[in-house]
Amino acid sequence: MSGADTRPRTLVLLRHAKADRPAGVPDADRPLTDRGHADAAAAGAWLVNQGYVPDLVLCSPSRRTRQTWHAVALALAGAGSPVVHYERPLYEGSPADLLQVLHEAPPEHRTVLLIGHNPAISQLTEQLSAGSGGVDSDGLRTCGIAVHQTDTDWSATETAKLITTHTPRA
Repeated sequence: MSGADTRPRTLVLLRHAKADRPAGVPDADRPLTDRGHADAAAAGAWLVNQGYVPDLVLCSPSRRTRQTWHAVALALAGAGSPVVHYERPLYEGSPADLLQVLHEAPPEHRTVLLIGHNPAISQLTEQLSAGSGGVDSDGLRTCGIAVHQTDTDWSATETAKLITTHTPRA
């Protein structure tokens, strides 16, 4: 037996939770609303309950995505301690940019959580599932989750079966 892990890889795409739009605050510094914090915690609880605990988190560096991750991380407490990378292309990037960040993920990570923004995060889930549906026509809602699986290494992932979607609300 070679010892190679043949389980499918799981990619969890998460749109940041509900953010505020305070006057005079740059887009990258927009904070989550109270509902956003609660929904992000609910997202973390759902991920644990469904068995989608990441070992790698790729997160946009914006304030609202970092706050989303922190609320998810609190809900994951005890379930895992993933490696976390804040990646600038996840903030303003296209679906191709998001996919490139995923391609650079080390192969030893079996479950990756990618936290980003619309429209790119919704467009990426459609692209990965080859337009097979499953996501609302308006894309992922705030704090929306799309879970994909693939048998390829991250570096070769171009499509990934959409397993489920969920929009947690506290």
